[in-house]
Amino acid sequence: MKSRHILLAGAVALALSACGNSSAPADSAAPADAAPAAEAPAAAPVEAAPAEAAPAAASTKPAVVENCATTIESNDAMQYNADSITVPASCTQFTINLKHVGSMAANVMGHNLVVAKEADMAGISADGASNAAEHVKEGDARSIAHTKIIGGGESASVTFDVAKIKDGGYKFFCSFPGHLALMQGNIQVQ
Repeated sequence: MKSRHILLAGAVALALSACGNSSAPADSAAPADAAPAAEAPAAAPVEAAPAEAAPAAASTKPAVVENCATTIESNDAMQYNADSITVPASCTQFTINLKHVGSMAANVMGHNLVVAKEADMAGISADGASNAAEHVKEGDARSIAHTKIIGGGESASVTFDVAKIKDGGYKFFCSFPGHLALMQGNIQVQ
C-alpha cells in the first residue's frame, strides 16, 4: 500500500511539472526521491512501449487492393481510412478511387488525393493553393497523379502508370490547405 502512495505522489509531481507547475507538494517529492531505483524499472518499459508502437502506427491501416485498384475514404475529420497502399508489381496501371464519406461541402472540408515523392509534398500543396478546383498547380510535373477536390458524398478516381512509382519514396496525401499534416500515407510497389 505504501508503494502505491509513493507511486501516486510521483505521478502527481510529474503531472504538475509537465503542465508547467513546478510547485509540487514538498512531502510528495521526498518519497518519490527515496524510491527512484524501485520506480525507474517500472517507468522504463512504459516509456519504451510507445516508442516501439510509433513505427507500427505508421502503417496500421493498409488499403484493400483488388484488381489493380483501391478505394480510399476521406471524412469530415480530415482523415483517410488507410495510411498505406501496396500496389502489386504485376499491375501496369493502378486506380485509386477517392470517396468522401462526410457531409461537408468541398469548399469547407474538401479532399483530394495526390501521389508524389515525399520530398515534393509541401511544395505541391503550397503551389496548389491558388487552384481551388484541384489544389494542385496545373501542369505540376511533381504530381504523379491526383484527383479533383471533392466534398461530402462525392467520389473521384485517378489512374496512373505503376512504373512511375516503382523506385520508391512515394506518398499519397490531401493538398487541400491545412490537410497535409493529417492526411497522408505511403504508397509502394511490391
